[in-house]
Amino acid sequence: MPATPCTGKQRMLNAYRGVRGDRAPVAPEFWYYYPAKVLGVDMIEFSRSVPFHQALKTTFERFGCEGWGATFAGAPTPDVTWTNRERWLNDRQLRIEHTVATPFGTLTSADLLDRDEPGWALERLVKDPARDLDAFVHLTLGGDPAALNAEAMTRAWREVGESYLLEAWVGVPFFDWYGGGREGGFETAIYDFLDAAMAPRLRELHARYTDYVVRRAEAICRLTPLESLVIGCTWSCNSLLGPHLWRQWDKPVIRAITEVVHRCGRLVHLHLHGRCLETVADLAEIGLDCVCPFERPPGGDIAGLEGLREVARLLGDRVTMNGNIHTVETLIRGTPADVRREVQEVHAAFGHTPRVIIGTGDQVGRETPEANLHAYIDEAHRLFSYSA
Repeated sequence: MPATPCTGKQRMLNAYRGVRGDRAPVAPEFWYYYPAKVLGVDMIEFSRSVPFHQALKTTFERFGCEGWGATFAGAPTPDVTWTNRERWLNDRQLRIEHTVATPFGTLTSADLLDRDEPGWALERLVKDPARDLDAFVHLTLGGDPAALNAEAMTRAWREVGESYLLEAWVGVPFFDWYGGGREGGFETAIYDFLDAAMAPRLRELHARYTDYVVRRAEAICRLTPLESLVIGCTWSCNSLLGPHLWRQWDKPVIRAITEVVHRCGRLVHLHLHGRCLETVADLAEIGLDCVCPFERPPGGDIAGLEGLREVARLLGDRVTMNGNIHTVETLIRGTPADVRREVQEVHAAFGHTPRVIIGTGDQVGRETPEANLHAYIDEAHRLFSYSA
């Protein structure tokens, strides 16, 4: 006899907890592109005028599937003043220049918003670490995490209801925090991390950053009812940072967040781009509840059924696997038959366990044919339905 129907959020939480419900969740990563397409707005209007959690709700419900999203809230930083200047470069691009005054100096940065693409950084805050790091640290870590805007997170969580799993964004690993503020981004940050003269300062910053994100996670758990917290990813992965530096700088931060969140009775989800096979065992060791997106080549290294079976062996029913349907080669360029074949591979490797979410290998592109999305969701529903 069929199992009792669950809500979208319940299916996601069941998978995170390793509990078998009515069926496994199918969760395309609808992030920016597809919700903007569904709502009929450009990327500038989407980023500035559309509540993100509501856009995801509309999109998940349109396709009759599950999913996850994030709600964001910051803590006020004392003695900091922002000044922004906007300038349209043409009818499609908007440049925003930021000036940040702190007790430790003034920082400048600039972003570009585009009607067709999500915005990106043109200029980052830390040009000269000797001059700018103290101001950057004060700006990003100087506030009290307990003063974060918990009401905004809770309000978004209530508005989403049972539609999908809205998670609290707790932050990013250490390298991404540092590189995200460093002029030159990943490339310049890597040189800083290889500079012996920078090592003492980086160790000091690592300890301070870890303490801050742990206190932030504690505050989210204390002040909000959200069931799960998510750790993001920019460059902190095997494809860019590599296993050695990831284990040295980022794994300890992820572990510290996971431990405090579990002590508070909540769940932890890690979003990890790119190649990951060399560190899958580390993810199980940390004790994360869910990791995504376990991408296929060329962006990732989880290749076909053999790769999925190796992930299943390494995770050992301790961590939920979310992902693996290729967003470009299969969902955009493939046929419905190609899509169904990849879902079948996920089922062959993970059909024995409730610790699976049939997700996509990162964000679904706006070019994705709806026929492929419907084939993906339909095949997952067909294969991953459970009996009571």
